[in-house]
Amino acid sequence: MRLASLSVEDTGYNSEVDQFTLPPGEKWRRFELQALGLRAFAGVRDDAALNPFELARFANLLVVDFEQVQGLSEEARDHLLGPAAGEWSGGACSRALPDGRKIIILNPTHGWQRKHSTLMEEICHVFLGHTPNRLAIVGSEGKQAVARDYQKADEEAAYGTGAAALVPFKALRKFVLLGKSVNEISRHFAVSRELVAYRLKVTRLWTLYKTAHPEVTRGKSGQNIT
Repeated sequence: MRLASLSVEDTGYNSEVDQFTLPPGEKWRRFELQALGLRAFAGVRDDAALNPFELARFANLLVVDFEQVQGLSEEARDHLLGPAAGEWSGGACSRALPDGRKIIILNPTHGWQRKHSTLMEEICHVFLGHTPNRLAIVGSEGKQAVARDYQKADEEAAYGTGAAALVPFKALRKFVLLGKSVNEISRHFAVSRELVAYRLKVTRLWTLYKTAHPEVTRGKSGQNIT
């Protein structure tokens, strides 16, 4: 069964799962249920790290190294890896390969933890059945690359579901209660500290985390968090 055809019902989870498995808030509970479906499909334990590179093939995605991309001028390549490197994380080719797979390109200047979240977001676009609403152009002076762009709601759903798949609420809550730090949690799940901080905040575990770590009194998007 391909990932794109997997439904939440296939996992055995439903909206009546206890409060320690799902976070508060209807939207975040929906994202969590979808994430649990992905994790169940991948066959990982509740508190285990999920490797999106292993999951990508089930989403019919082919991750290609940026250096393998042909047709880009040297100027465009330098721009994407230089001044524009902070403006893109990854993307998928708008046309599928003859065998049906879609090519995913990740920003090689980003760390492996950020690549995990970027690839997971692309996998979730497939899982959730999203289609791009337009093509985005990256580059300048005719040296341009074409990438997909999605509706804002689809972007939020894919990122939120992907983040929940990488850092599931039940395990995150357990680690907070055990006094684990953001650094320890990020290492366990092989994700960035910023992603852990995001999950703590959207699942409303942030206050509980600060109670266990009173030294955390400031910081944005995970900065100054230990």
